[in-house]
Order: sequence, then C-alpha cells, then structure tokens
Amino acid sequence: MSTAKTHTEAHSETPSEIARDVIRIEAEALTAMGAALPSDFDAVVARLLEVRGRVIVSGMGKSGHIAAKIAATMASTGTPAQYVHPGEASHGDLGMITREDAVILMSNSGETRELADIIAHCRRFAIPLIAITKKAESTLGQQADFLLTLPNAPEACAIGMAPTTSTTCTLALGDALAVAMMRLRGFERENFLAFHPGGTLGAQLLRVSSVMHRGDALPVVRESTPMGETLLEMTAKGFGVAAVVEDGRLLAVITDGDLRRNLSDLMARTAGEVATRNPRSILPDALLSEALGVMNTNKISALFAVDESGQLCGLVHIHDALRAGVA
Repeated sequence: MSTAKTHTEAHSETPSEIARDVIRIEAEALTAMGAALPSDFDAVVARLLEVRGRVIVSGMGKSGHIAAKIAATMASTGTPAQYVHPGEASHGDLGMITREDAVILMSNSGETRELADIIAHCRRFAIPLIAITKKAESTLGQQADFLLTLPNAPEACAIGMAPTTSTTCTLALGDALAVAMMRLRGFERENFLAFHPGGTLGAQLLRVSSVMHRGDALPVVRESTPMGETLLEMTAKGFGVAAVVEDGRLLAVITDGDLRRNLSDLMARTAGEVATRNPRSILPDALLSEALGVMNTNKISALFAVDESGQLCGLVHIHDALRAGVA
C-alpha cells in the first residue's frame, strides 16, 4: 500500500495562511531596510543627479525583471533611464553604455556570471557602478563604486530559494531612488503629464485648455442680440448654450433651461434679458477632471473657461472630457 500523502494531507496550511506568512516575511524585511537604509544611499542619489547621460539598470533573471521596472519608473519621473539585458550586453549592447552614464547592477548573490562583461566595461571606461546586492563581499559588491546592501532576510518561498523577499526589497529600493530624485529635481504633475500623455494617468492630468473649444467655434452673443439670432447661434455651434459677452468678458450664459423658462415671449426678448448672470466657469489651466466634477455636480453639460480677469477663453463640453478618458 502506498504511503505517499495527498497534496491536502502534506500541506495543512490554507492558502490564506500561506499568503499572510509570505506578506509578513517580506514586510519585516522592508521594515528592516527602512530602519537601516544602506549607508551609500544619499551618495548614490547625489551621483545619479549629476549623470549627464542615462541611468543604465541591469540584472539577470528575476532581478532583470525588477531592473526593467525600476528603469521605467525612473524614466517616467524625470530621470532618463534604460534597461539593458546583461546577455545582450555581452553580444553588442555594451555600446549602449557610455561614459556619460551610470550603471545600477542587481544581483542578490553578487556573483551572477552574466553581469561580468558589464562590470568589466564600467571599470574599463570609469563608468560609475552602483551595486544592489545582499553580499557586500561578493564580486559585484567589491567592484562597485557605491553599494546598496539588501537586508539579510529569508526568502518567502517554502524552500527559501525562489527570489521573493530579495526582489521585493530591490524593487522598493529602486522606487526609493526614483522618488528621491523626482523630489529633488522638483518634478511636478505637469512634468509627469509630459511623460504620460496616454491612458488614465494622462487623462487625469489633462488641463481644460488642452481640449476646450476656442475662437469661432464658441457660441457668442451680445446682451442686445435678439433671441432669434441667439437661437441660430446656439444651433449652429451645437453646444446647447451661448455666452453673453461684452468686450471679451463673460457676463452671462443662456442654456436650454433659460429658453424653457422664457418660452412664452422668448422671441420678443434679447439675449441679455433671458440669460443667467454670474454663470459658473472654470480657469483654462484647471484640471479637466475638475471641470467634469463641476458639470456633474451642477447637472450641466458645458462649461465656459475664463481667465482671472473674466475674459472668455473657451468652452469645454462633457463629451470632450469623456473622449479624453476622464470619467
């Protein structure tokens, strides 16, 4: 009779218990690293801020995946960075690494053979080399100009070998570098938008001025404009509203609601007699998401943009916000 245990018998822990254990192990390592940040951290940030070229980030295997993510984070937050695969580097891609660059190499053991050619290239051309490793006495640790040592914490996997805790700590350390440089560079929301023009991030940071309608596209009338002409202007421009303007300043707005409230003698009136005074408006440099919030709160579909002196600059419609991905 077989004595082999079933999977259930061999593992009495529930998946949730295993998950909590993994998270606890990694969280403890992160806490330890935060409490005892590598001594070279400030010097590394200062050196990277001086780099005239790019920050080259590399690693093999799981460290390589983390390296690619860190390079992407740096590049999107104001630090030109690029991931270079160590295997490809040995077959020609070393030419991507110049004297103007700095290199961050990641290896938990510090003895990853595939990193040897990049290490030699950095030493040959005096390229600053930053090591992220658990082993300060390793080949990588000894060759590096700056050393960011990972905490001596166990991996979270059952056999203690699969990169888990070490890659989590490496990722957190890379994020810390990127954010530190981001803040010291004075990298703001506007800069972030320049690197994220697409997708949800870009949409959230769009300004009203980037989508608003301007010039001849705007439905504009004067206070003395007869309502017959005003209706033609509203119909021609297709926004369901009209701006009552004098000397370029927005005085009032005519909406469908204003038309309904004055329906009995509408055609005998002027735009100024029908319009709603002191209308809601928004600054052109306000976030598009803010404009959408104003429209939703007040149950309106269009909002005029005016500058600080009240001059009419444009119009944003709720459909413009939806097309831009702000929802």
